Amino acid sequence: MRTRVSRALATAVSAMLGLSAAEALGAPKDAPKDAPLAMRCVEFAGAVLPPELIAMPTAGVQIESAAMVGATVPGNQQGGEYCRITGRIKGLNASTPDIRFDLNLPRRWNGRALQIGGGGYNGVVVSGTGVIPFSPDRAPLAQGYATFGDDSGHVGDSSLAIFGLVDDAVTNFGYAHLKKTHDAALALIARAYGRPPHRMYFAGGSTGGREGYTVMQRFPDDYDGVIANSPALNFSGVRLLGVELGQAEYATRGGYLPPPLLEHVYQHTLAVCDRLDGAEDGIISDVAACRQHEADIIASLRCAGHTPSHDECLTDAQLSTLLVMRDGLSLPYRLAWNVSGYRGYNVFQGTHLTGTLGLGHQPGRQPVPTFFANGYLFAQGDGYVRYFVARDPSFDSLGFDPQHPGKYRAQLVALSQTIGAMNTDLTRYIARGGKLITLQGLADEVVSPHQTIAYYEALIDRFGIDQVNAFMRLYMVPGFQHGSGVFIPSVDLLGALDNWVTRGVSPETLSATDIAAATNGRSRPLCRYPLFPRYAGKGNLNLASSFVCAEP
Repeated sequence: MRTRVSRALATAVSAMLGLSAAEALGAPKDAPKDAPLAMRCVEFAGAVLPPELIAMPTAGVQIESAAMVGATVPGNQQGGEYCRITGRIKGLNASTPDIRFDLNLPRRWNGRALQIGGGGYNGVVVSGTGVIPFSPDRAPLAQGYATFGDDSGHVGDSSLAIFGLVDDAVTNFGYAHLKKTHDAALALIARAYGRPPHRMYFAGGSTGGREGYTVMQRFPDDYDGVIANSPALNFSGVRLLGVELGQAEYATRGGYLPPPLLEHVYQHTLAVCDRLDGAEDGIISDVAACRQHEADIIASLRCAGHTPSHDECLTDAQLSTLLVMRDGLSLPYRLAWNVSGYRGYNVFQGTHLTGTLGLGHQPGRQPVPTFFANGYLFAQGDGYVRYFVARDPSFDSLGFDPQHPGKYRAQLVALSQTIGAMNTDLTRYIARGGKLITLQGLADEVVSPHQTIAYYEALIDRFGIDQVNAFMRLYMVPGFQHGSGVFIPSVDLLGALDNWVTRGVSPETLSATDIAAATNGRSRPLCRYPLFPRYAGKGNLNLASSFVCAEP
């Protein structure tokens, strides 16, 4: 499978920069062979790309800057010279924020391109110049990839949902920015190198993971391979669960759990379950076996017959808060793609809830909830209901009922169609030979691992295990949370994906190096789901070779 520039795209490129259609399709203009990219790079500065370059409606593209970045320039750690282009994709309506994007074109190009996803509510341009989790040893740009990313069509940090008041900005955030930026970058790459990339990949995590599934579902002809880690597939579901969790913490008397109590819950669970995988290493790897002890764990944590101190046991109200997160969301109506809720978390199987992305650190709800004060899930859910659903900055999410949303139900369903990525129809992507790698933490406190597993199982129900195995790999990582945890894997997923796409070498068990500060350097096997790493009974606990991938 190869990414190709269409005849219409070639014609548009030629009109923009004075090329013949043949040149736009692959034949470069005459230029000194020792500096073709440098000469082409400066041509882009100030250029305007016509709307015809992009398959979705826009008012064209304005290139703001284009300049070569020297290999010896301070701050350039890519190991070589590259052309850096920045631009804006204009909306049809003046009120629509621009989609800002960056594109990096290495002098030593490997013929491949990589689009990189964002995080949270986006709002910050993905530069594409640095080392990224799915290619930890060397930045993709340093490996010769043309890299690009964008801000999804609004400005602000990843916690800000204010853009939800603007319809076109919501559509861009949901899916349109991906196609618009892809098409703009593809045209520029074809012009810069005289030909389109042989392979086009996408990689991202969290919101970027959702974006990875989105491009397979909506734009299957554009990509040869996708890395989609910790994917926020069911975006509306997780936001509504966040609201219910916040209500349990802050609208229910005694529902708040202080960090010392959350730490007590985690340590008690670790004491019960750490050794179930054969190794006392601070990682709960056999999550299924740990779940068999859950009733006893909860019973031993529950306060009984005395007035508790704040960090000794859980009251019924505090336990109910954790059960909201464990049980997930169940709705009496359907969102897009027949979604009826959101899967719960491994609360009593090693998920640590005291970090910045965990539950709240303050007993009172802030007027505008923040990650640290009131918890990530509630803060993000509050913003979603306030700006996307109610479209009212003064709306109080503690009074919103996700079970019976009343007049907001139609808006919720529409949003789940625009932003969610729960469609299992990957028929076209699979037929074209597209590949997919997903890595997900079993201790993730932001994206439920069970939601990721549920989507994978839905693919098997639809296509059968053999066809899913032919195009997808799912790695569930014990101890890994949402970018943190007691085990933070470092593994070259981009290399694995490229080998699969270009050489047909399908990845199996991978080896990951731990980059958590306290245990940096130890390794573990990354096992294909549903397998997990079990200690073999002998050997160094810090080496992946001492573990085997076992059935739960």
